[in-house]
Amino acid sequence: MAEPATATQAAAPVVALLKDELDIVIPTIRNLDFLEMWRPFFQPYHLIIVQDGDPSKTIKVPEGFDYELYNRNDINRILGPKASCISFKDSACRCFGYMVSKKKYIFTIDDDCFVAKDPSGKAINALEQHIKNLLSPSTPFFFNTLYDPFREGADFVRGYPFSLREGVPTAASHGLWLNIPDYDAPTQLVKPLERNTRYVDAVLTIPKGTLFPMCGMNLAFNRELIGPAMYFGLMGDGQPIGRYDDMWAGWCTKVICDHLGLGVKTGLPYIFHSKASNPFVNLRKEYKGIYWQEEIIPFFQQAVLPKDCTTVQKCYIELAKQVKEKLSKVDPYFDKLADAMVTWIEAWDELNPTGPVPNGKAA
Repeated sequence: MAEPATATQAAAPVVALLKDELDIVIPTIRNLDFLEMWRPFFQPYHLIIVQDGDPSKTIKVPEGFDYELYNRNDINRILGPKASCISFKDSACRCFGYMVSKKKYIFTIDDDCFVAKDPSGKAINALEQHIKNLLSPSTPFFFNTLYDPFREGADFVRGYPFSLREGVPTAASHGLWLNIPDYDAPTQLVKPLERNTRYVDAVLTIPKGTLFPMCGMNLAFNRELIGPAMYFGLMGDGQPIGRYDDMWAGWCTKVICDHLGLGVKTGLPYIFHSKASNPFVNLRKEYKGIYWQEEIIPFFQQAVLPKDCTTVQKCYIELAKQVKEKLSKVDPYFDKLADAMVTWIEAWDELNPTGPVPNGKAA
């Protein structure tokens, strides 16, 4: 059975790549004791903690970490009426951290994710691997059978077009999990004891035109390239759906990346996911999403963005318009979600007034 790395195993000295260019965003309702295990890897970085639930509760953070913490009162104060676009009582609130960050890169992790070990028993520095993924190009237009050709020991295989070997900028890096897999409630119910012990040493670019189920518990992205698309939707308190926050962000992000010529990678790094959530509670949150996704996914597969959508913000506003036009018939919730998508972009631009990002390049 897979086990997390011990604090001693994780304590080897590390080089903190991009330490002044990356924020770590953590949504939580509890004390962040889990940071002790991550201390060797996370302590050099700035943390943005988004406290969900009761804002009067005090969240304890281990000493020695550089952090800022926002609760619901802070979100309401900073965004005013636009705070309505930030979910409450759901980890979707993490996207507020993306909005207030001023760094180029974001890494987000859940507080039940521990340091994993590779097959040799070495502690995995998940953040370092994400950074390597983001700093090397993606290859969405032609699949390389040796996976990521930019990893050490790999290259483009025979028959790969030379005209495509430069690749494109990588917007997002999607990591995986040992121990508790990221399953939906029906799968949890029929496989309650299943644990993922398979470590696959691979990183690959998700091909253009292919959607994927994005999990937000071990995720990094280039905020300057794709940040405004990383909206985790309206979930949790007062909403008819939950546990689709990261899925929604992933579908929107992938469609926009495909349109703007950006890449998304998946595979390494692994984290150790320590705790299985209650499948009956999850089913109550998910059941409409499980039904709705049979119409949502074809919508995203068929979504086409006009050529004049040259920035992430323009793409996202156009997607919101299409959501309102085509998904509102599924349920009135999507009419509200489309409005929240527009509000999110307005709030993003108010807090980040440097201008939109055209074709993935700073304005």
